[in-house]
Amino acid sequence: MKKILTSFMLCASIVAIQLPLSLQVEAAGVGAEEKPKRKVYLPGPSAGKKVAKAFEAYSADDVDGAIAILNEIDASKDYDKAFVSFFTGQMYAMKGDSIKAIEYLKAAVAPDILNEADHGNSLKLLGDLQMQEKAYNDAVKNYYAWMDFTGKEDGDVWTKIANAYYADKKLDKIIMPADKAIAAYGDKQNQNPYILKVTSFYERKMFKDAVKVLETVVQLFPDKKMFWTQLGQFYALVEDYPKALATLDLAYKQGYLEKESELKLLASLYQQSDIPHTAALLLEKHIGSGEIKRDDNNLASLANAWHASQHIDKAAKYFGELAKMTNEGKHYSKQGSLLKQDEQFKPAIVALNKAIDLGVDNKGSVYMSIGEAHFYLENYKEAYKAFQQAAKDPKTRKYGRVWVNHTKDTAQRKGKSI
Repeated sequence: MKKILTSFMLCASIVAIQLPLSLQVEAAGVGAEEKPKRKVYLPGPSAGKKVAKAFEAYSADDVDGAIAILNEIDASKDYDKAFVSFFTGQMYAMKGDSIKAIEYLKAAVAPDILNEADHGNSLKLLGDLQMQEKAYNDAVKNYYAWMDFTGKEDGDVWTKIANAYYADKKLDKIIMPADKAIAAYGDKQNQNPYILKVTSFYERKMFKDAVKVLETVVQLFPDKKMFWTQLGQFYALVEDYPKALATLDLAYKQGYLEKESELKLLASLYQQSDIPHTAALLLEKHIGSGEIKRDDNNLASLANAWHASQHIDKAAKYFGELAKMTNEGKHYSKQGSLLKQDEQFKPAIVALNKAIDLGVDNKGSVYMSIGEAHFYLENYKEAYKAFQQAAKDPKTRKYGRVWVNHTKDTAQRKGKSI
C-alpha cells in the first residue's frame, strides 16, 4: 500500500495546469510556522487495489481506462470516497476535461479529510481549473483556502489571484495580491505581478502610478526591453517629455526599440525637444531599412525634420519623393519653394509649375516663387508673366505689382525685352 501511495503522489506531482493570459510563474513560497500534524488515513483494501489498478492504466497512457476503473469503485468510507474523487479529478484534469475534474475535486476536498499534501494539491488544482473555466471568484476562494490550509505565502498563488481579478475586470483589486506576490517572491523577483500592477493602473488611467511601478521594474529587470519602452511611453503620457526622450534614447542605444510606433515616438520627441537633425537621421535610417513604412505620413515627417534642421537640399529631395508618391500640388509647391531657397532655380520652376497644374490653394505664392526663380535666371519675360499672375491674387497682389515693375525696369536696364 505504501508503494501505491508513493506512486500516486508522483502522479499528482506531474499534473500541470497553465495559467490563462500567458502569465508563466516560477514557484516561490515562504515557509510557514509549524502547525499541528493532520491525521493520516489510508484507503481501504478494496478501494486501494482498484486505485492501484487504475494507476497502472494511467502509467500505460490509458487515462480513459483509469477513469473507467475508478468509476467502478463503490466506496463506503468517507476517506475512500474523497481519495477516489481526488484521483478521478486528477485523471479528468490530465484528459483536459476541466468540468469533470472540478466536480470530482470539489467532492474530494468537501469533507476535509484527505491527507495534507493531497488536500493542499486539490485546492490549488481546483483554483487553476476554475481559472481555465473563467470561474474567477471560485478560483480566488480556493487559492485563499490553499494558503489558509498550508499556512504559506506563495508568490505564484498571489500572482494567480491578481490575474483572476484582472481577468474578471476587477482592476482595483489587483494591486493588493500583486504586492503580496512581490513580497513573497523576495529576492527571486518575478516580473508578472509588476505587469499586472501596470495594467491595473493603465486601464484605470492612473498613469503616474504606472510610471512609479515601471521606474522600479527597469531597475529590477534592466535587460527586459519592454519595460524600457513602456516607461518611455508612460512618461510621454504624463507629458514628462524630457524623461520620455532620455528613457527611449537609452532604450534605442541598447537596441530595445523595434516597433515602428516606438521609433516614430522617439523621432517625435527629438523634434519636440528641438533636435530635428537627430530625428531626421533616425527616420531616414529606419525608413531606408523598412522598419518604418515608406508612406506619405512618414516621408512628410522626414522631410519636415530635414527642413527644421536647415538641410534644405535633403528636405527638397524628400518633398519631391512625397510629391511623386501622392501627386499632390501642395508637396510639389513645397519642393519647389525649397529648391528655390537652395538656389536650384531650374528644378524649382519645374516643381512649381507642376504644383500649378495639379492645383493649389496658394497660387499667388507659387507664382511669386516661379517669378523669382525666373528673375534670378534672368528670364525676365517668364518672370514678368509669373508676377502678373501673382498680382491677380488678393493675397499677393501688392508684392506681385512691386515685382512686375521691378522686373520691367531691370529688363529695360539690361536691354532685354519682356
